Amino acid sequence: MTELTLTSFADTPLGTLGKDGRLFDAVLKGPTDKAGCFGFRGDIALKFQVSLADEKRPPDYCVEQVLSRVEAEQTKLPILIGYLHSFAYLKDFVEVLDDKLSAEGTYILFCNNIDLLAKYQVHYRGVNFIILPLDEATVWNETLELLKIEKNDIKKLSTGGKLDAVVDAALKLKVDYPEITYEDGLKVMGSVRNRNANRPV
Repeated sequence: MTELTLTSFADTPLGTLGKDGRLFDAVLKGPTDKAGCFGFRGDIALKFQVSLADEKRPPDYCVEQVLSRVEAEQTKLPILIGYLHSFAYLKDFVEVLDDKLSAEGTYILFCNNIDLLAKYQVHYRGVNFIILPLDEATVWNETLELLKIEKNDIKKLSTGGKLDAVVDAALKLKVDYPEITYEDGLKVMGSVRNRNANRPV
């Protein structure tokens, strides 16, 4: 019996999230420029609002500005970078993506309510997370800075090609940030800053 080869976005772990209605605001949802790879840039819903009758409501909250890529044959996500409005949402993140996360994966989460000078590693339910602050900048810009990628070096690439460049660099990232538990992270996290404060109406 020949092994089934995954050949479309729908067949990937990202596609499964799409079938569950969890993918929103996609900038990219499909093949990247790297052969056999599929990427996603957008939001992944973590908690839905209660809907009444056939009313369609937006998610209560998401992991936002996600950067992720998976190869056709991979059954787990090797990498995901995104933004959590609260560090506490890490629990929901793991519950939603549980069977799609790997102990060997690279998962970088920028959080609104950790100290702007803090950088952590959190080992939670068998998975290691790099936890970083995010203030006003976007996940994309923060990630380019983290990986020391110059915008000019990738500006001529397609959307998929840019994601490939970021993912390839992120998969090589090695950090030695202090390790804390999820419970310790809850204790040190601050209040969630209003993302709309000080912005023009």
